[in-house]
Amino acid sequence: MLLVSSILLIGLLSACGTSKEKTGKQASEEKKVLKMGTSADYAPFEYIDTAKGDEIIGFDVDLAKMIADELGYKFEIVDMDFSGLIPALQSGKVDFVLAGMTPTKERKKNVDFSDVYYVARNMIVTKKGSGIKTVKDLKGKTVGVQTGSIQEGEAQKLSKTIHMKLESRNRIPELIQEIQAGRFDAAIIEDTVAKGYIKNSGGKLEGTTIPTNEEEAGSAIAFPKGSKLTAEFNKVLKEKMKNGEVDKLIKKWFDQQ
Repeated sequence: MLLVSSILLIGLLSACGTSKEKTGKQASEEKKVLKMGTSADYAPFEYIDTAKGDEIIGFDVDLAKMIADELGYKFEIVDMDFSGLIPALQSGKVDFVLAGMTPTKERKKNVDFSDVYYVARNMIVTKKGSGIKTVKDLKGKTVGVQTGSIQEGEAQKLSKTIHMKLESRNRIPELIQEIQAGRFDAAIIEDTVAKGYIKNSGGKLEGTTIPTNEEEAGSAIAFPKGSKLTAEFNKVLKEKMKNGEVDKLIKKWFDQQ
């Protein structure tokens, strides 16, 4: 009986030890899951694919997966309005942001950025036949922009010399809806994104590319100030840009626009 009791006791202690080991391992794995903030209304950078059960897909999602896999991280996507992304980084709600975000001087005061991974221009989107072809044609018009976007900042600068009424909305589809409803004469949207909406409008929309401030052009990955992830992600990003893997993603997502 004493022998049997001793064996049972040893087995119980061993089981407890194994349980603790698993718990520690699981905790370690949980620490490797990062939260990626984005605004999934910005095709082809990130958007909701209803055909795939509302899965968020796009260039930025593929880029995040490429870098995270290389570093041994998993990530989950947190979708929110674009204007809430930087506050989400600052509050710790997300670990990094991939959302076609431009690393402006103002934003750099609040968050850190990787190198620029893609450069685009802005476009004036209007109804077909609106007669709006240049920035000067926006005089006296109602122009929509996405809240918190680089386009909002550019439009505010333009409005100092060209009188126009600016209206902001949280999501790009809202801007398109306002144009189609006749409440907005135009909207200023990144050209890659704008081309997708124009293509899917059935000939109802058109666009004109406008000059962009080259010093503040391009998209980069954003991180909380002082995050160790900045250097980790940037190292891999540089490698992937150098070996052509980022170019492959650009071709995959932007050539179809």
